[in-house]
Amino acid sequence: MNAAGTPPHPAGPPHPAGPTRRRLRSLVALAVLGAALVVMPFAFGMFGKTPKGAVMIEQFKPFMTTSRLDGYQSDLKDINAGVHQSGTRVAAYLGAHSPEGKSFDASYPSFAAFEGQWPGIDSKMTGLVDQVQGNLGNYLAVAALPSFRLFPWFFVIPGVIVLGFALASLLWPRRWSSARWVFVVVGVGLIAAPGIFRMFQRAPAGGHMMTAFKTIETTENVRQIQGFFIDMAEGQGAIRLEIVPKLESSGLTSAQIASEFPAVATLDAQWVHILNDMTPMIGAMSDNVANYQAIASLPPFPLFPWFFVLPGLIVVGLAIAGGSVRTGENGQEEAEGSTPVPNYQGVT
Repeated sequence: MNAAGTPPHPAGPPHPAGPTRRRLRSLVALAVLGAALVVMPFAFGMFGKTPKGAVMIEQFKPFMTTSRLDGYQSDLKDINAGVHQSGTRVAAYLGAHSPEGKSFDASYPSFAAFEGQWPGIDSKMTGLVDQVQGNLGNYLAVAALPSFRLFPWFFVIPGVIVLGFALASLLWPRRWSSARWVFVVVGVGLIAAPGIFRMFQRAPAGGHMMTAFKTIETTENVRQIQGFFIDMAEGQGAIRLEIVPKLESSGLTSAQIASEFPAVATLDAQWVHILNDMTPMIGAMSDNVANYQAIASLPPFPLFPWFFVLPGLIVVGLAIAGGSVRTGENGQEEAEGSTPVPNYQGVT
């Protein structure tokens, strides 16, 4: 009995080291956040879509260089100069040396048809190359990011870690001390990732590229451009098989043709190179329409850095909010700010 005449509080078993309410709320929130990070790639279909983006970036790589794009501009200028010279100076020359008195267009209807189509083709093709060349820097910024194939795992792996340690700390409260630092490390990693990979600069550049390619990477546009190549081949065929032989039959040598009509001679000599240069680019455009559409259906590129930073800040904040752990008088772990259970053993 104590001095007041009441029996002392019996000594009981040590107070169990269960989570405080504040820590419990933090752990539940961490578990939910970890699960959300795991689910997010599946919700956005990232495992199916991001590999297609990686394929698109890889297949565009041979064509997305300054020298290659400058070459396309040069190819189009050679075609334009050859078509213009054929329809003007060559037409005047052959008209003056035509015994039949037929007009140039009547004598060479295939070329005449192509000449009428060429301004529209030239405008479209030059606009296409200009648009692609204007986004070269944006493409290079996106290509400098880690492979798109890895992006789903950048969310799943931290999510699994956060979820697993949160559940473990709920089931075995003593693990909070070590788990708390794991949460901090994972959170800081998520916050740092966009800075390490320069996502805040590169992701918006990727957004600009995706917007610019929206009118390029369509089935209708690619088919139209493929049709242009058929028209261009017919026009060049008329120059090679009809117009140049007619110049030669008029008495001009190859050297004289090159001197008098250099643009025509250049186009005739460079045509195979032009085809070999531009055809693979159009093929890559055609092959990647579906890949572009898959990436375009993901959230906008500029948001992706925040998909790392915001969860990272929340994870770190919750780890801090959960409180640290100290050891009480009875040797049991007690959360910071908790009230220890008094031990009345030995009080008389």
